[in-house]
Amino acid sequence: MNLTPKQIVKYLDEYIIGQKEAKKTIAIALRNRYRRMKLPREIQDEIIPKNILMIGSTGVGKTEIARRLAKSFELPFVKVEASKYTEVGFVGRDVESMVRDLVAASLVLVKEKHKEKNKDLIEDYVTKKILEKLLPPLPKMASESKKEEYQKSYEKMKEKLLKGELDNLKIEIEIPKTALNLDDSTLPPEIAKAQESIAKIFTIGLTKEDIKKEVTVKEAKELLKTEASEKLLDMEQIKLEALEKAQNEGIIFIDEIDKIAVSSKVQGRQDPSKEGVQRDLLPIVEGCSVSTKWGTIKTDHILFIAAGAFHVSKPSDLIPELQGRFPLRVELDSLNEETLYKILTLTKNSLIKQYQALLKVEGVELVFEDKALKAIAKLAFEANQKMEDIGARRLHTIIENLLEDISFEADEHKGETITITEEYVHEKLDNIIKNEDVARYIL
Repeated sequence: MNLTPKQIVKYLDEYIIGQKEAKKTIAIALRNRYRRMKLPREIQDEIIPKNILMIGSTGVGKTEIARRLAKSFELPFVKVEASKYTEVGFVGRDVESMVRDLVAASLVLVKEKHKEKNKDLIEDYVTKKILEKLLPPLPKMASESKKEEYQKSYEKMKEKLLKGELDNLKIEIEIPKTALNLDDSTLPPEIAKAQESIAKIFTIGLTKEDIKKEVTVKEAKELLKTEASEKLLDMEQIKLEALEKAQNEGIIFIDEIDKIAVSSKVQGRQDPSKEGVQRDLLPIVEGCSVSTKWGTIKTDHILFIAAGAFHVSKPSDLIPELQGRFPLRVELDSLNEETLYKILTLTKNSLIKQYQALLKVEGVELVFEDKALKAIAKLAFEANQKMEDIGARRLHTIIENLLEDISFEADEHKGETITITEEYVHEKLDNIIKNEDVARYIL
């Protein structure tokens, strides 16, 4: 987290091309969180995050900016679609479930961090358990010479085990019977507790004894790691840390927020389901306490990023109270031909690098000429212009169609180098792009 806004933007530039304003806004929002945590407690509570509203077509990088940052800085992150809450009571879910999902995501992050911190202890536990099976301990009455002999054998066996020389040996281990797992972070805590009680009734007598299982040493290492984590990690401490992390560092990305805005052009402006969702979202974004099965979390300092294309409606079509909760607005640019070309060539793990790596598995060396990449970018831009603009996602459909035959016949080209030329690109894709009816189905 201790990166300046400039460093955050520089990092994002490796994965996302363009969208400087959006990157700048989110970089400042993240840095402000770091600044806030360095202030005295009484001022900390007064500073609320400035939530962001991103406006732009699909596929221009709205979600990717937020997701990439959350992943890199190990921040709890949840993405939800606002439109799925419009039918609460039919197929929708309780709006508070997004906060419970965030706590669940935070719990996974904190648990992994604790596992890493206690890695040596977990490894020792697993090694000891496996060695007990391979070399059963001596009785207490054993002579000193027997004990010395046993210790030497134990050390030799331990060395072999750590080197992986015993991975294929079969051993019998006991693993606890798992209770019925009915965890669902989307349920209100009262229902979740009732569900747990029912699960306990059905599993009385089932969890007392362990299951004996014959597995290889390699499989035993993984199975016993879970048991070791449960026994060695302080789960209460993990829960407290997870709640703290979620409420101070959590990011909730609300996509498709334009779908719950009621356009002024629509006759009969009142739409109860859409406006109802906006009003349900309001207290969560404003700041409230939400009960979860892991404890109560305050949403005051969670960063909310809302995004939408706003083709039909406008941000001003949202209810005024909700608009006021997203003071920072940033418009993302549509992707032009040059940007699409840069996405193919300059991003750290570009689509081109991905396909080259995939075909390398089959022993095929894939080479793209620069003119071919420019042709792909041009055709993707044309397809976006003629049909629905789906941004960078169009590159996926174009390249998949372009490399379909090579991918299918990869086993026949083992050891070969295949060069994708500009002529090959036009030969494979020109007819599809020109024929709009076909293009709508294929691209």
